[in-house]
Amino acid sequence: MDYTTAWQPSEIMVLSTQSPLQTDTWVKATWDDFVAVMEESQYEGGRGYFDHGWMRIEMSPLGAGHGRQNTVIAQVIGLYGLLKNIRVAGFTHCSFYKTGERGCQPDLAFYIGDTFQLPPQDNAPIDIDTYGPPTLVIEIGASPFKDDLGAKRLLYERLGVSEYWVVDVTNRQVIAFGVAAGRSGEIHRSEVLPGLAIDLVEEALHRSQTEDDSALMRWLMDSLR
Repeated sequence: MDYTTAWQPSEIMVLSTQSPLQTDTWVKATWDDFVAVMEESQYEGGRGYFDHGWMRIEMSPLGAGHGRQNTVIAQVIGLYGLLKNIRVAGFTHCSFYKTGERGCQPDLAFYIGDTFQLPPQDNAPIDIDTYGPPTLVIEIGASPFKDDLGAKRLLYERLGVSEYWVVDVTNRQVIAFGVAAGRSGEIHRSEVLPGLAIDLVEEALHRSQTEDDSALMRWLMDSLR
């Protein structure tokens, strides 16, 4: 599969003509439109993305596959940071805003390394201009994930993340991209978690189908020693 094809909007929609707003697709919008929609109670359970004058609100229900693999990925990264003495702070379904330009709510995001400052734990989106973009962003694709590989990948390139993973829930596959100078390329070993092979993360996802968390973490600890 070619993961480097540039995304282009497949449908041209204007927010002002949508009543109610069409979700789970990209809609032409301003930043103020995006912020206003995200504050509406009917979209409280959704996740929002804004980039380059386009907005997407995702309201699709998330099943056990998404929830389980989201949890396993977070556990793998947390344990890896612990065992390798790497400073890590993780955020689940958290909003990140670069005001007026870009906004996102990835499934998982991590600040990694010695220099990041922990954002305050309140209900406001994390301000990218103050705290910087997350080091690693992960989207869990429980349904067709063309958007994760296309439009969202471009969003995270522009946002300035260092690494981006897309998890194919059905096939338990992790497609990882290193990002530099606003461009991304596929990698097979993490660059922000040095020494972590993507194959090991995928094996953890496969094992999670039959093993409980305790057994899974014991296996991972043995594998990393």
